[in-house]
Amino acid sequence: MTARLRPLSALFLASLLCACASTPSNQLGELPRTPTASIEQLLEQAAAASGEEAGLLRLSAADQAYRQQDIGRASSILQQVPMDSLKPAQQVFASTLAAELALARQKPKTALKALQHPSLEQLSALPVDLQIRSQLARARALEGSGQILNAARERVFIAPLLSGEAASQNQEAIWKLVSSLPLEQLQPTGDADLSGWLELARLTKTSATPDQQLSAIEAWRSANPSHPAARELPTDLQKVLQLAGQPLTHIALLLPAEGQLAQVSQALRDGFMAGHFAAQQAGQNPPKIDFYDSSRLSSLDDFYRQAQSAGVQLVIGPLEKPLVKQLASRPQLPITTLALNYADAGQQGPAQLFQFGLAAEDEAREVARRAWDDGMRRAVALVPESEWGDRVLAAFQQSWQANGGTLIAASRVSQPVELAQQIGDLFQLRQSEARAKRLQNTLGVPVSAQPTRRQDVDFIFLAATPQQARQIKPTLAFQYAGDVPVYATSHLFSGSNGTQDNDLNGIRFCETPWLLNSSDALRQQVSSQWPQAGGSLGRLYAMGLDAYRLAPRLSQLKALPDTHVEGASGALSLAPDQRVQRQLPWAEYRDGQVQPLPASGI
Repeated sequence: MTARLRPLSALFLASLLCACASTPSNQLGELPRTPTASIEQLLEQAAAASGEEAGLLRLSAADQAYRQQDIGRASSILQQVPMDSLKPAQQVFASTLAAELALARQKPKTALKALQHPSLEQLSALPVDLQIRSQLARARALEGSGQILNAARERVFIAPLLSGEAASQNQEAIWKLVSSLPLEQLQPTGDADLSGWLELARLTKTSATPDQQLSAIEAWRSANPSHPAARELPTDLQKVLQLAGQPLTHIALLLPAEGQLAQVSQALRDGFMAGHFAAQQAGQNPPKIDFYDSSRLSSLDDFYRQAQSAGVQLVIGPLEKPLVKQLASRPQLPITTLALNYADAGQQGPAQLFQFGLAAEDEAREVARRAWDDGMRRAVALVPESEWGDRVLAAFQQSWQANGGTLIAASRVSQPVELAQQIGDLFQLRQSEARAKRLQNTLGVPVSAQPTRRQDVDFIFLAATPQQARQIKPTLAFQYAGDVPVYATSHLFSGSNGTQDNDLNGIRFCETPWLLNSSDALRQQVSSQWPQAGGSLGRLYAMGLDAYRLAPRLSQLKALPDTHVEGASGALSLAPDQRVQRQLPWAEYRDGQVQPLPASGI
């Protein structure tokens, strides 16, 4: 296979083919040699030396400290090496080492900055092992900064230089990257190898069952026999092939037909059956569906005995939280079950129990992820004064602080009349007004001063209904905080646009693909039959559809923790506790209209 070359890479190819670049030219300078001395001995020799020799010795010492995982010492030694005194090859070495040290400190953007040194333009003229080291550092830095597609491109570029275990590890890393991309990014590029990886990821994401994935993978391998993944499939895809050949033929749908949850249940059922009918129309052989009414359930044991005798392989439901908690308390279940709600947090269920729902906590964690990827670091929060608001705030705070973010303050909204006061307190406007008053008293003359908000807030985390959000955004502007970015959960979106949504302009929020993508053919078909599927109830239709899509993939999600299912309610993955987690796309209000946002890191 021929590697695609970047500008200035002709010398790089020559060095690769001729194997004559073990030492840079005199003009580029020597590279540090692999030392036999200790770090202390190298530093002693550097203190007695001068010029280029002293710099080389310190670079060797810093590199040795890095390899010993003494990051602090390596950084301290590297800082003693004046970059301007080094020759180009040594500058490349130092820049690469600086990037690796930044990555070790979880600072990928600092690593990228280090790899932007002008000396890197001559990387192709340097020994192959340094080229590999620099390029892999760049790939890791791109991945760490959220530039997933660029990270995959970097690894594809460097792949022809690798062999043995390093080549296999790089292939696994490429697959991990491309398989984590959303569908809209899995498009052909100008690079044949990268396009092949992206097409393989697209096929596995859009195949509904392991058997369909098997067929798609084999067809792809036949069409791309020289591609690296065709010669050696990634480990995850090898496991997919092992899971194929175990078709799901019989499902029990356990939902309440009566009571307070009847409307929710009906939307879930309609979405589930929409998936079933779509599979039939696509010429697939969908499983048989039996319906059971959980509102008339006398005993879970009786239900499972009845389902077992009917040949049911998978139960989807129940919806009622008390029933889910009962299932989670059992040591095992007779049939694999996908519950459509969650047991209490921390309640460890049996191996046969999976849990799926539209958890607001998922969205709070999604806000934390997106805001961090967008460069935000300091937050304040506005949530409803309720048990629901407490749960959402706790989930956001836990995820945000785990990323390294700071939650400066939080306020719980209850009465609209108190909103201005609460926002003023969040942004310390009263202190600003008090300072102006003290100044006026000191000077003895009127002082014209506009209150100023605190400047250490990067963004606001908002969890609110549409009505609350329409009050909050204008109040922020009134309280001199209208320029602060707002990141919100989906609860502020009613499912449709209206003139009153001008009050939401500028708010960024996560939402289900079902409601954001009104041009989706299946959504249009379902909404034509059930108009409410296009409004706020659409999230339940999407969840029902995704329950159908998850059914044949549960074993795969369990066996391959990094696997995602592209669903109507989000990109779905399985946490270690077998709870389905959702990652959602993003949108922003502009001129009262909802406009989709690109994925972070693009």
